[in-house]
Amino acid sequence: MNTLRWLLTNQLKRSQQHKENGGYTLIELLVAMIMAALVITPLLGVMINILDTDRKEQAKTNSEQEVQAAIDYISRDLQQAMYIYDATGVDAIKNQLPTDTNINPVLVFWKREFVKDAAITKTKDKEKKDVTFTDDSFVYSLVAYYLIKDNKDPWSKAARIARFQIRDGVPNKNGNICSTAYDTSGKYTECPDDGFQQVNLVQKGKTLEEKMNSWKKTSQAYKQKPIVLVDFIDQTTTDKGALAASCPTGLAVVPSSITMTGFYTCVDSVSTQNRSVAEVYLRGNALARLINQENKMLYNPSQTTYFPTAKIRLEGRSFIFSK
Repeated sequence: MNTLRWLLTNQLKRSQQHKENGGYTLIELLVAMIMAALVITPLLGVMINILDTDRKEQAKTNSEQEVQAAIDYISRDLQQAMYIYDATGVDAIKNQLPTDTNINPVLVFWKREFVKDAAITKTKDKEKKDVTFTDDSFVYSLVAYYLIKDNKDPWSKAARIARFQIRDGVPNKNGNICSTAYDTSGKYTECPDDGFQQVNLVQKGKTLEEKMNSWKKTSQAYKQKPIVLVDFIDQTTTDKGALAASCPTGLAVVPSSITMTGFYTCVDSVSTQNRSVAEVYLRGNALARLINQENKMLYNPSQTTYFPTAKIRLEGRSFIFSK
């Protein structure tokens, strides 16, 4: 009995002592919080800096990739060109193209385009049965690349490049009459796009440039619309610090009154080989991916890594047999 009493008494004392020593004082808690803040705050700063750096590098990488993809696409397109308009030519036919307040044509050209299985031939076999063959064909297209700066959703506050194209039809006696075509008596396998008109190359006494610059669309309104190729193109104008357009000897800058040099071309419409030559310049704007204030995302020579550039020079593979 005495032993049991001793055990209970001893256990009670230990329990009371544990309760007395089991908590923290207010000063201890305050000291612990201050120490935690001193340790965690720098770590948070490092983490935020890492995340911010990663965000900036990702913006740069995306801009570099998109600018390169855009210049590659334009390069493939231009390889089929048979005539590229210089600044005088672009100004001459500008009103014949889709226009708007903040849409400026920068690169305009005619090309010869491959069309698969467009030509249809109907005949009869040895047993006098009807047989239809399809073959590939080529048609002429008018292509225009625009530099657009209008701040419209869902696009960025930088500039963007859009592409417009209208294509000729495929004449075929086994086709159909196209009521809106420039030739309403002929038959086509595929009708010309609304507004498409062939260039008149038989005008006597005129140079090739004059013939090409006199092109006019048909009366039909265009159904095709400019389609955006790439966004986040540098919108900085030369009066805000952008680099001025520069062209090599023999090539002239397009457009003629250029102030926004994020996208421009240098063109010789008719070289000594009777082919068109062009250089295309692109400059992206990665800052526009990070900042939503136009005055803070302008070109700056000290931040060139945020403005990736690309350039190509090529000669059209096709050419016009006319002088």
